[in-house]
Amino acid sequence: MNAIFPIAVEAVMIDLDGTLLDTIPDLAAATNGMLEELGLGALPLETVRNFVGKGIPRLVERALARDICGHVAPEALAAALPVFERAYAGINGRHTTIYPGVREGLEQMRAAGFRLACVTNKAGAFTLPLLERTGLAPFFELTVSGDTLPRKKPDPMQLLHACERFGVAPARMLMVGDSGNDVQAARAAGCPVFCVPYGYNEGHDVQSLDVDAIVGALTDCIPLIQKI
Repeated sequence: MNAIFPIAVEAVMIDLDGTLLDTIPDLAAATNGMLEELGLGALPLETVRNFVGKGIPRLVERALARDICGHVAPEALAAALPVFERAYAGINGRHTTIYPGVREGLEQMRAAGFRLACVTNKAGAFTLPLLERTGLAPFFELTVSGDTLPRKKPDPMQLLHACERFGVAPARMLMVGDSGNDVQAARAAGCPVFCVPYGYNEGHDVQSLDVDAIVGALTDCIPLIQKI
């Protein structure tokens, strides 16, 4: 954390799962619905929480292997993925909650003139309906989902795409997330990055990440950034 505050930025990119929304109850229900249909035992909610972070295919693979580092045969994953997607489509947003300070933080950022983008590894088929159902969609000028581009976080492609779409240099585009995926992508792109401590991060503490700041809520971002 070597940044000098306030950091001068023009726009802000924000992660979805674990940063804006607590989606674990829905993801856990869909995961266990998939496992039940496949004749496998259910997983505890906290286990699913630790499995989230690198997109739905990796969540499904970890659930099948019952291990965060696990892998399964490609044909097993290919068979399970549509089962999960069907289960998740039916429950997406039903039990999801907005984290404290999110709506207020987004309102403050918009009022201060910051352009906002949502950058997530979640597939677009689930991202846009979720933002709509939670009432957060109007805050975002741009949404970059996990299948928008060939690569996703921790690769920097999504972040650089958002910078290009906004016409903003990466050094002037803040990333706010909850995990090492967000931090790695931001550092590779050349963007400043803040993390919230309440998200998922695959079971690890964000205190060890190479971030410019750890913010307790989105509202805590405002004193640390300055519009240019």
